Amino acid sequence: MFINHLSLTGFRNYSRLEQDLAQGITVLHGNNAQGKTNLLESIYYLATTRSPYAESDQQLINWNTNIPDEPIVVARLVATVQSQVKESTGSLPEPKTIELRLIRELKNGSTTFRREAVINRHKVRLMDLLGQLRVVLFLPSDLELITGSPTARRRYLDITLCQADPVYLRNLSSFNKVLDQRNAALKTLSETGRGKDVVNILSERLAEFAAELFARRAKFMLHLAQEAGRIHYEDLTGGTETIKLGYLPRLTSTKVGRGANDNSEELLKSADWLVEHMDDINQIARKYSEILQLSLDKDILSGVTQSGPHRDDWRFWVNGRHLAHFGSRGQQRTAMLALKIAEIRQLTVTTGDPPILLLDEVASELDEHRRELLLAQISNSGQAILTTTDLSIFSDSFLNDCNKLHVSNGLVSETAKTPSQDEPISEHA
Repeated sequence: MFINHLSLTGFRNYSRLEQDLAQGITVLHGNNAQGKTNLLESIYYLATTRSPYAESDQQLINWNTNIPDEPIVVARLVATVQSQVKESTGSLPEPKTIELRLIRELKNGSTTFRREAVINRHKVRLMDLLGQLRVVLFLPSDLELITGSPTARRRYLDITLCQADPVYLRNLSSFNKVLDQRNAALKTLSETGRGKDVVNILSERLAEFAAELFARRAKFMLHLAQEAGRIHYEDLTGGTETIKLGYLPRLTSTKVGRGANDNSEELLKSADWLVEHMDDINQIARKYSEILQLSLDKDILSGVTQSGPHRDDWRFWVNGRHLAHFGSRGQQRTAMLALKIAEIRQLTVTTGDPPILLLDEVASELDEHRRELLLAQISNSGQAILTTTDLSIFSDSFLNDCNKLHVSNGLVSETAKTPSQDEPISEHA
């Protein structure tokens, strides 16, 4: 999978960009705060409908066009995407055009904001964009997946699976809707004592959708853990360290603790049970229904559903020790590199189409050995786009095999072949 052409209008610091993108590796270089990261962000946003940086989608609209008293402001992100999976006829499919519009309107003194998704000029639901363009994003802040909150780890898992598995995507959307309804019914039951029948009906519906999420997460994490463990042991540490990536499904009514001394062993047992039954959705649904019934009194008191996929987690252990609490910074960085490379391979196996790799100032964070391993991995990908402020960290042979684009103040220009020559030869506004 690769992007032939990217068009940005009124996005971040890009007033207008029309940029062809080649297959293979493209290096975006230039000073800080010029637009390199914004370009990567636009591709990730088209793929996932989420920004890895912005707190609000309205922040993505170009500052110069986002004038408060303008009646309507529209930012557009458009990509022409080519799949590399051949059709039954043996030929490649026609390229698809996917688009996201960010629309801010001023009506009767109040401001509204909405997003519109378009595929091949036809409006679709936002969720229909997911899977049209698949990406793997590398960030220096990826270490927060290890040390940060379970919410961030669930988000990572959901974004990865939604790109590859349309059944997972549909069930996640349905699960979240029913979960909101059940929580509202629990709150009503807690406050008024009425509506227990409604809670029971919603619990049955919730279990149906939860079972698919549990099963598909268990299957994906099983393969991801095997691949990440192998990469870490054989390629990254020369057989000196082992890691374990464990899925921790909240398929239990027991309260989950925090810190290094939690009850993760019980959650790992739940994961083992899921692996044994992941092809029996009805069995998983029955088990989760039983847990909801056991937790009902606690759920009523709290007004929220305390067990289920929305409380899942996953963690790393290195040489048997909790990586977030006992691992060094270097060990954490190595584990994340293993995870990301495993993610690339798993998405490729699952979809038959290599994802686009987006690397934001990651190479400079790695030592020489890990950098060489990463560059070797992306050299085998269909399309990879990475940013840097310093071309000298790469070898001349690597740079001569890359497409180099200079980014300055929202303008992108091609760079001469010789690495030392950094002057633009053509420019796109």
